[in-house]
Amino acid sequence: MVTVETETIQQIYNLLKTISDPEIPTVSITDLGLVRNVEFINNKVIVTITPTYSACPAMHFIEREIINTLQLNLFENVEVKINLNPAWSTDWVTKEGKIKLKESGIAPPLPIINKVEFKQNTITCPYCNSNKTILKSEFGSTACKSFYFCEDCLTPFDYFKPI
Repeated sequence: MVTVETETIQQIYNLLKTISDPEIPTVSITDLGLVRNVEFINNKVIVTITPTYSACPAMHFIEREIINTLQLNLFENVEVKINLNPAWSTDWVTKEGKIKLKESGIAPPLPIINKVEFKQNTITCPYCNSNKTILKSEFGSTACKSFYFCEDCLTPFDYFKPI
């Protein structure tokens, strides 16, 4: 049986899907797995989020965006909770999120399981799908990305590091 609360929570999730990550605007905060829980209790919305890392400078912006988006859609009483435990993992990036990362020229993270077996040539170019890629720098445009170069299409790109 679908309740009003269930429908309201789904409506809230749909609104959260419209909020872009400030560092990767083609990907939403739900695509990245930042939204961990949504509750609707006594006309109060409580959204629990987990940052990609504890000192992430984008969290204040994301928190404001959540509150503004929900308030603009008639949810007046909104609270955002930040949860650091468990720590965020790239395994929380959704399938849609990985597709959007690739479409925006960022190689999506490999599953954590592969981190132990990680070799730099296992990173697939998001432009031509070649595995002939070279690590140029451990740090890309942000600390959570590495900088790679594709030997086939001669295109530089970021790789979202698995965490």
